Amino acid sequence: MSRRYRITREFQQDVPSPRTISLEECKAYFASKPDFTYSPVYTVTGTGGAATMSIEGDFFLWSFGDASIPFRHYDGDLYVSGANDAVIPKMLEVASELKADVSDG
Repeated sequence: MSRRYRITREFQQDVPSPRTISLEECKAYFASKPDFTYSPVYTVTGTGGAATMSIEGDFFLWSFGDASIPFRHYDGDLYVSGANDAVIPKMLEVASELKADVSDG
């Protein structure tokens, strides 16, 4: 079971930036990252291609090797799963550049 992480500004104090991360801000930020693409739907295919599930939302898909790892914008925060060890440094980079913190949950 993987952990889910949240990139948030909820814990920021005494900063001039908003305490939420807007979708527009995310779109502008990730547009400058060649290894990310925006998608309004994230599709997951089960092992062996037997089952497929599509989830609607605002996803910024990080291409890492053969993997496509979703960073989901929801309610002013970004969420990402820590199932792949490579996610942790990328998540910390994104949080730092957005002037945000990382929490689990």
